[in-house]
Amino acid sequence: MELRLDGPVLEGSLVRLEPLEHRHAADLAEAASQERDSYGFTHVPEAHEVGAYIDAQHGRRATGMLAPYAQISRATGRAVGCTAYWLPRWTEWLPELRLFAVEVGFTWLAASAQGTGINADAKLLLFRHAFEAWGVDRVDLKTDARNARSRAAIASVGATFEGVLRRSGPSWAPEDAGGLRDGAIFSIIAAEWPERRAALEARVARAVARAAASGPEALR
Repeated sequence: MELRLDGPVLEGSLVRLEPLEHRHAADLAEAASQERDSYGFTHVPEAHEVGAYIDAQHGRRATGMLAPYAQISRATGRAVGCTAYWLPRWTEWLPELRLFAVEVGFTWLAASAQGTGINADAKLLLFRHAFEAWGVDRVDLKTDARNARSRAAIASVGATFEGVLRRSGPSWAPEDAGGLRDGAIFSIIAAEWPERRAALEARVARAVARAAASGPEALR
């Protein structure tokens, strides 16, 4: 049996997650060309690299280990960033084969989309599908241990910090020149999900209310 991730379209209040394709390239190039100060430890392509970035994600998707998404702003209908399911783990040692854990990663947003509630809405969609459709026991999130901004964002969506895995993955910091990083690892487990879901839903509802208050064009 071939074990592979297959992420469907996920529709939220502020964002729609669509499987990443080259038709998203122009929007993503524009998104990547905005202010980049928040990307110091994050792999975000330059505008001219977006086509190659999509090809690389498709290569990972072909292995069955990645389900990459474009994040589509519902307010504009344009792609404003990417995210993905990544590194699935299966209970191959048990009689019942099932997906028990998956990582959410490869996440980035255009500067103009940060702080709008899109990240919280996307995480709600990804977590809900993982726990409620796939029935996983655990969702992981990782970031460079030095990335205080990313660590705060991950904690803000309800994930628990578990520790730092030393020299555990590639570093995207320019000063590291392709070396390894220490990775801060976070998780949500199934027993925590109902409480985390309620908090995320409330957070998204507040973001939707703010967007609606800013004018009818903010939500379409």
